Amino acid sequence: MPVPIRRLIVALALSCALLAGATACGSGGTTEDTAVAMPATPTPTPTPTSSAEKQKFAKSRFVANAGLAAGATYEWIVKPWKDGKFKKGAEGRKLALVTAGLAGGFVYNRLKAAAKNAKGDPTLSKAIAPLTADIDALKDQPSKLRNGDSIDAAASSFEDVINKVKDAGKSAGAEVKDQVPSASQLTGG
Repeated sequence: MPVPIRRLIVALALSCALLAGATACGSGGTTEDTAVAMPATPTPTPTPTSSAEKQKFAKSRFVANAGLAAGATYEWIVKPWKDGKFKKGAEGRKLALVTAGLAGGFVYNRLKAAAKNAKGDPTLSKAIAPLTADIDALKDQPSKLRNGDSIDAAASSFEDVINKVKDAGKSAGAEVKDQVPSASQLTGG
């Protein structure tokens, strides 16, 4: 009789071990049960504490966004325009126009972001405020570049607005330097 009792104890121990293992792995629970058990805590976001820090961050963001806009304008709009790549019959014209259209959209987006960043610094805000209408006027220019319509006027407008933004930034103590964005930044916005 000792053999069947030994088998019974081993079988019982194995069953308990399997049952405990299955319970520990969460075989019957849902993620909602876990969410209720553990309170959600928001992730802290770093925020500047003083107004001087807020202004510094505003200037830094402005310089970064305006620099990307300036770099894209020069690299993919002004330089090909001055090299004559947008003229009818020029080699690679179609690709140059499509790239210029993408760059124009990117530039418009970055200039809008830079204008928004400028609002965080009083001096920079005053310097950029007169340029918001010029920046808004660039909204339709990327499609003109892409389609090959009024290329001289469109390229010239981008160059003029970028120069004005650079001058305004410099006068407010936020000098903008050209930063050519990567192709992934250009297509990703």
